[in-house]
Amino acid sequence: MTQQEEIRLPVAGGRDILAHLALPEGSQGPVPGVLILHEILGLNDDIRRIAGRFAEAGYAALAPDLFEGRGPKPVCIVRIAANIAKGEGPAVDDMFAARSWLAEHPQIDGERLAVAGFCMGGGFALLLGSIADFRVASPHYGDVKRDPESYRDICPVVGGYGGRDMVFARKGHLLKSHLEALGVPHDVKIYDEAGHSYMSQHAPWMMAVAPFTPLRARYDEAAAEDSWRRILTFFDAHLNS
Repeated sequence: MTQQEEIRLPVAGGRDILAHLALPEGSQGPVPGVLILHEILGLNDDIRRIAGRFAEAGYAALAPDLFEGRGPKPVCIVRIAANIAKGEGPAVDDMFAARSWLAEHPQIDGERLAVAGFCMGGGFALLLGSIADFRVASPHYGDVKRDPESYRDICPVVGGYGGRDMVFARKGHLLKSHLEALGVPHDVKIYDEAGHSYMSQHAPWMMAVAPFTPLRARYDEAAAEDSWRRILTFFDAHLNS
């Protein structure tokens, strides 16, 4: 059982944005927290489902709307991508504020926080895992910077990429190479039969078109469930030990 609600999350500059909060019910004492960073589709029912899945496993999950108050969605995507590339900017400031909110929540253990991201959010999760105080970063089919030194200070990483994804599969291989060279604890897996967004259960009309794009995007139950198993095992080792 979980407790889920929409909240107004205070962020940088005295603003507040929409966020979805999912908490496990019946937990004894503060629980670990996960900051969830959504795909380019925004904060939608699928991201809420993912937040609920984390809560069912005993984690408090916070999924902010990265686009609210930033103009039309295409403009938002460009601006956030620029912030991720630079490692600074309003979107980054907002997620530092979101991390602080998680750490200060009375039901959450501020010493045991992770960040998970999907697609656009995957690259963002890697950035925050490098510059903010998270104990685990969990990127999925997100962008990876070419310079391994970008991840010199990154926390342990667990993530996944679809091997049929003609755009991001190589990013998964690059991430594995970076983390191995840096000696960072990690579990990054490339799922040969899966494409982009293999953990996402999007609207039927979208899934009817997406598999025919270079991303080969579609939900893949086998890859998704294996990813959940790996994520929760890794989280248990690094957040609950």
